[in-house]
Amino acid sequence: MTQDRRASARAVSGAGSAVPAPTVRAPLERPAPLREAAYDALVEMIITRELQPGQHLVENELAVQLGVSRQPVREALQRLQSEGWVDLRRALGAFVHVPTDAEADQLLAVRTVLEAESARLAARRATPAQVDHLWELQRTGEKALADDDEEGLVSANNALHAYLVSMSGNTVLANLIATVAHRVRWYYRPIALLRGKDAWDEHAELIMAIAGRNGRRAGDLMRRHTERTREIYHQRRQEAGEGAEGAEGVA
Repeated sequence: MTQDRRASARAVSGAGSAVPAPTVRAPLERPAPLREAAYDALVEMIITRELQPGQHLVENELAVQLGVSRQPVREALQRLQSEGWVDLRRALGAFVHVPTDAEADQLLAVRTVLEAESARLAARRATPAQVDHLWELQRTGEKALADDDEEGLVSANNALHAYLVSMSGNTVLANLIATVAHRVRWYYRPIALLRGKDAWDEHAELIMAIAGRNGRRAGDLMRRHTERTREIYHQRRQEAGEGAEGAEGVA
């Protein structure tokens, strides 16, 4: 890519939003194949929005950040493109994918079905020790909420939901949920603080249903909980879109 073309691509990707300065990360561990390590690191950077949706991805810059050569970065970008994390644009390069409303809606709808069933099964199998651990995870989330810790909220939410899935005892279900877990984290992060207390109140109600071994109620509560997250995600996207239109009108 020529210098002018690269500058043009950056201008296109940066329109309307400021891209944060890249962070130099610790060099990747060498025992794992570098393409795998580069892939894992880039997925995490996308999920945490260290790499923003629509951001232009420059191989040289990513290689420096990750402490590797360009080859594993190039291979990782190709895999990310095949999985929908990255868009490769002819003559412009790679860009972080910007999820559409339809993509988010479909994935969050699937998540609702899967996690409602996992909650139902977890309630039927729950032991007192498992319920105690759920309350520990709940307290971790409530502390992150009190501290306005967005990263802590996302991590605690992921940990609680993942533990519920493990409690279901259904390996096939767990594997299916794992295929969408990364995307759920990506979509959830911008609304973690917005969901706030409501989400953790819903978690507490869900844990009480599981402690009472009420599978039907646990499944219904999880369905409503995940549907509410889906609604809030779309609400935020709509408000963000209206805000952008308003800004253009003022300009």
